[in-house]
Amino acid sequence: MHSKERTFQLHRKTDFLHNSISTGKYSLLSFVPRFVYEQFIQKYANSFFLVTGTLQTIKEITPTSQFGTLAPLAFIIILTAIKEVFEDSKRHAQDMIVNSTSTLVLERGVFVKKQWRQVTVGDIVKVENKQNFPADMILLNSSEQDSQSYIETSQLDGETNLKIRQGIVETNFLKTEKDLGQFEATLRCEAPNNSLYTFEATMTFGGKNYPIGPEQLLLRGAQLRNTHWVYGLVVFTGHETKLLQNSTTTPVKKTKVEHMVNTQIIFLFLCLIVIAIVCSGGGYIRQTTGSFESKIMLLKPSEALVNAGKSFLTYIVLFNNLIPLSLVITLEFVKLVIAFSIDSDLDLYHAPNDTPATAKTSSLVEELGQVDYIFSDKTGTLTCNMMEFKMATIGGVVYGVPTDDTRLTVKSSEELRIMSERDSQIHAFLTLLSVCHTVIPEGSLGNDLQYQSASPDETALVEGVVPFGFQFHVRKPKSVIVRIHGKDQEFHILAVNEFNSTRKRMSIVVRMPDGSLKLMIKGADTVILDRLSKSNNYLDITNNHLAEFASEGLRTLCIAERVISEQEYQQWKQKFDEAATSIDTRQELLSQVAEDIERDLVLLGATAIEDKLQDGVPNTIHTLMEAGIKVWVLTGDRQETAINIGYSCRLITANMELFVCEAEEKEDIKAFLQSSLEKALKGSNEKTPLLKMNIFSRMWRNVKKQDVGKFRKDYGMDMRPMGLVIDGKKLQIALDAFPKEFLHLALLCKAVICCRVSPLQKALVVKLVKDNVAQTVTLAIGDGANDVTMIQAAHVGVGISGQEGLQAARNADFAIAQFRFLQKLLLVHGAWSYSRISKVIVFSFYKNVTMYLIQLWFTLTNGFSGQTLFETWSSVSSYNVLWTLLPPLAIGIFDQFVSAEYLMKYPELYRLGQQDVFYNNGIFFQWFFNAVLHSLLIFFGWTFVLGEGMILNSGLVADNWSFGQMVYATCLATVFVKTLMVLDSWARITSICVIGSLVAFFALFPAYVVVGPMNLFGKFAPLSPELFNLNNVMWSNWVFWFALVLIPIAINLRDFLWKSWKRLFRPKPYHIVQEIQRTRAPDYRPKQKWFFKIKNATHLTRTASGRVYPN
Repeated sequence: MHSKERTFQLHRKTDFLHNSISTGKYSLLSFVPRFVYEQFIQKYANSFFLVTGTLQTIKEITPTSQFGTLAPLAFIIILTAIKEVFEDSKRHAQDMIVNSTSTLVLERGVFVKKQWRQVTVGDIVKVENKQNFPADMILLNSSEQDSQSYIETSQLDGETNLKIRQGIVETNFLKTEKDLGQFEATLRCEAPNNSLYTFEATMTFGGKNYPIGPEQLLLRGAQLRNTHWVYGLVVFTGHETKLLQNSTTTPVKKTKVEHMVNTQIIFLFLCLIVIAIVCSGGGYIRQTTGSFESKIMLLKPSEALVNAGKSFLTYIVLFNNLIPLSLVITLEFVKLVIAFSIDSDLDLYHAPNDTPATAKTSSLVEELGQVDYIFSDKTGTLTCNMMEFKMATIGGVVYGVPTDDTRLTVKSSEELRIMSERDSQIHAFLTLLSVCHTVIPEGSLGNDLQYQSASPDETALVEGVVPFGFQFHVRKPKSVIVRIHGKDQEFHILAVNEFNSTRKRMSIVVRMPDGSLKLMIKGADTVILDRLSKSNNYLDITNNHLAEFASEGLRTLCIAERVISEQEYQQWKQKFDEAATSIDTRQELLSQVAEDIERDLVLLGATAIEDKLQDGVPNTIHTLMEAGIKVWVLTGDRQETAINIGYSCRLITANMELFVCEAEEKEDIKAFLQSSLEKALKGSNEKTPLLKMNIFSRMWRNVKKQDVGKFRKDYGMDMRPMGLVIDGKKLQIALDAFPKEFLHLALLCKAVICCRVSPLQKALVVKLVKDNVAQTVTLAIGDGANDVTMIQAAHVGVGISGQEGLQAARNADFAIAQFRFLQKLLLVHGAWSYSRISKVIVFSFYKNVTMYLIQLWFTLTNGFSGQTLFETWSSVSSYNVLWTLLPPLAIGIFDQFVSAEYLMKYPELYRLGQQDVFYNNGIFFQWFFNAVLHSLLIFFGWTFVLGEGMILNSGLVADNWSFGQMVYATCLATVFVKTLMVLDSWARITSICVIGSLVAFFALFPAYVVVGPMNLFGKFAPLSPELFNLNNVMWSNWVFWFALVLIPIAINLRDFLWKSWKRLFRPKPYHIVQEIQRTRAPDYRPKQKWFFKIKNATHLTRTASGRVYPN
């Protein structure tokens, strides 16, 4: 047996994988190790707090309560664990339901009920109508004629149209339980894999080998429809089924903002180390040189070094909260709510399909506000993917319904119907369209006959020829019946050479009703025209018609045939059968065999199908380009079709210079790229295209070392409008031989169209930009399975729930129903998300640096004793998880720097995210040094107010705990006032969160002052004995209230004046829009709602005037 195959016999016990599935993330045994790994190995901040919290439990070095860090850390970890268990329990519950589902399994000649988990490889299973298949099975027989069955695969690929499956003729005799029980066979098949559309196996019985392919395969996850029952032989079970093999996790993606946060956490950690070294060094110096330490405290200089080591650990514990403990969980919660708001946005809801927008991941929401490049599929993404058969060229004559822009002479459809009875070429053309396809009819003639197909193009062609008297209405295992001008004719399908993205064609060998043999073929012009015989009378005129169809944005297919002799067919059929029974390379061998017969073709004509643009596509693309986003379209269509669609959707405009690559050879393509680059750069003021900076500039701008030397992402932004068009064959040469030159030219262009590209090429183009343009954010959007690689290659993937199923949407980070929804998703939700996340991050850093640097100033004035200024539980531990928890959440969830209306009205505001205006190293250090200043003013402001000490009513002087808690209350008030200044929009709930947090402190802290020092039940030591009688000291002293009001206002007054000066004298674009929004000032900009409608004549004029540069 081959290592990549599996072989087994029916009714024999096998050792293959069981059929029980588990989609849960954890098991009872793996939960603890995996959870610990994720929380502490992958999250450095948690590891840091675990280490410092452990140090804090050592009494000799901790200046605070022993569990002041571990308790809030444990609280956060427990919350995370509860969330993980809750989410995973739902997965396990669903698994239990699936594994316990009943099905009928043949056992000792009788069908008995068994649970899905008990099904094994080699079992024969009976599945009834509207039941799901429990495993991957080979169809043996069904209740329908010739072992046919219909299945729905919406759970696999999202396609709701029915597909036909058919058992091989040789197993049609298996009708009863007795037949099945006595049936002995051996199956040799491929190893388990994730390819939904391929399967290679050979079944051996009666001394003969019979090929088994995807037409006989019933996949787990599919449902039986319109068929009473089927018998199936189980080949793959459990996690080896194709459904589970496709259930892979999408690539882990991290945002630019996350990378910057990690860098700044490292900076704060280094600050912590420096502070700890300075403070422990200060203590060392005092112990070795200070008289107070040697004479009063009796500290020995010889022990200074050991004490300095202990002090270093003490200060690590004391200042560990410079790094905000709650930042990670705050960001996760904010992103989760933002994702929910995207899901709930009615503007992104498509009522006709009942499809809302879906954020599959919340971790990338801020990346939506920083997109630089959009890579878009065309069919089904920009267009509706609802095809209409518009025109056909047959024998050099065009028939059908002309478009508004056509310059062709078009004969009517009625004339085509009449001519189809007289003209043999027209008759052959229409016959081919009604026979050569994979369409499945539902219903019957005169009784609501409908067609199901995996391809909208095929459905359009089969439906399109019905008015001309050619109506396909019956599909049998080896034949189809077409009613031609009122008479049924049966065409026997002897062999099928299937369509795929590499072959780009489909052909069948047919025995005609008169007994003759024909090869019928349809496919892309690039593959059909190369296989024509030398004597084709209408080749040139058909080529002209194809070019005209494509220029009008129509999708084209070439139609051809060839008469085959019986002898040639028999010789070819022997090769075809040998290829069909191979296991390892069946598809490659079948393609090679197809090449042998797909030659010397006679061209019959070509079809033209219209795929209309979706609503709002032109305006959406125009708006996104105004926002500074470059749009690239990657499509499999002809070059002319793609260019015309580019004009229609406003990707290409009348004033745009268009570079079209017409070169064929490698050296000619290189020359085209070089000459186009020279023309593009002529007269421009562009600086060097590469990013160059020294190490200090790189650190300041948070640029990775590997980004230096790559293309600047703003390169070409100020260039005149230019566009580039290149097809797949030339693109592959450019990607392989001249990637830098191609990318250089493409970056200078506002729009790029790559046509005739494969799915792999789409991903390679995205990766080219992603890997070679510094600090750029890419977004890929598509609707089909062929777009999945592109979607996963980009920083952000958006899937459209379209006619081609849901595979793109399922593998994407975000899913929408229409391309036009991308406008609000990026310009509004993306811009808001970036702004909110940025504020949450810098505000979280600010509040922690402000509070914990106060402790540093206290350390500098207390002789480096390591004494803490603040009580642990009510101040240090509760600072992030209680008192200052809600303000950053309010900022992250409700703040709007500009309303949705004005973000859509002024798309240029989107560039704020592209340019990292709200969050960069400069912004971080502004907040950092502002926090340093605020902490200084708070501490020394109180020192100035109290002087040598605060005299209480009793005549005693307040101790350091009284001083510390008054400073702490002032710090909270300062932070809350700063929050109000940070907000760009005020909502009622925002005010409640901010003001309510301050009120909560003044209400709950006095209560804790009463409870904290108590010896509860006489058994437990008091949590906070240092707070004893603190209420009398704080709340009854007018100096405290005076300073509590004065200091926060005085500190934030500087910030207020600086912010006002910037808005008045150095305003940013969004400041101006905020004023327009606030005052509802009229907008006097010119209204640019006009729309360029480009006709072919205009295109020719533009070419003649030199604005298009073919090579």
